[in-house]
Amino acid sequence: MAKIKGYGYGKANQIVSFSEIEEESRKISKKAPSPAKLREMAGDDVNLAIDNLVAGYGKMEILHGINLYASKGKSLCLIGPNGAGKSTVLHSIFGFADIFSGEISVNGKKINQLASNKKLTSSKIAYILQDNSIFPKMTVEDNLMLGGFVAENQDEVKTKVEEIFAKYDRLKKRRYQLAKTLSGGERRLLEIARSLIMDPQIILIDEPSIGLEPRFIDMVFEILEDLKSKEQKTIIMVEQNAKKGLAFSDIGYVLVSGIVALADEGKSLLKNSKVGRLFLGG
Repeated sequence: MAKIKGYGYGKANQIVSFSEIEEESRKISKKAPSPAKLREMAGDDVNLAIDNLVAGYGKMEILHGINLYASKGKSLCLIGPNGAGKSTVLHSIFGFADIFSGEISVNGKKINQLASNKKLTSSKIAYILQDNSIFPKMTVEDNLMLGGFVAENQDEVKTKVEEIFAKYDRLKKRRYQLAKTLSGGERRLLEIARSLIMDPQIILIDEPSIGLEPRFIDMVFEILEDLKSKEQKTIIMVEQNAKKGLAFSDIGYVLVSGIVALADEGKSLLKNSKVGRLFLGG
């Protein structure tokens, strides 16, 4: 009997086998959007461009000619089956994967060879990892200070930490508490807040809702919406809660076997019957 699993958020109206997802996904990928169509979809203010990216780890190729375009003040969500290469896209942007060919550029400047710390300081890219990345035996304040560890001027970092506390009262009240005493939602808030210390323009976030209660999931997405709409941050996420991710995002990409199989406005993908059946639980 085929192994089955629901994908998405909430109750599934139907479940499909992994093999069926793979087969149907391959059919979808035969009508993959062109790079020109993807760029047009992104709009006029593209600040992150990925052109024909081939990447992976060691000798293993995971991404097979990915094209992706994201604009200032917009959000993009990557969905797809396990092993499709979603997190590898984020890893490639930030320097955690091996790039075999293709180009990644920010505001027209190629960043393929930049180290991760340079991508943070000069290209203004921050990466919020999927795994719990706080330091549990350090205070909330010290965790935030670590967000600026590569900064030359630590006085500016201290000023930025104060701005964070002024903005997020929940963290301010726990300023001197050890991070291990925070709830799951508060820890995620701390991770997001720490990423803002260097004032990034592009935020990569892997599974923002993972392991959180529904009330904290809503809180996290409200914070991300504020960063996008009010501070004009570009947000690129991988989200297992596909319905939530697509509802939040301006553009959604469906990845299958290391290629972009489908892309559209997030709300349009939510209404796509094939996407719904394969990835959204019905």
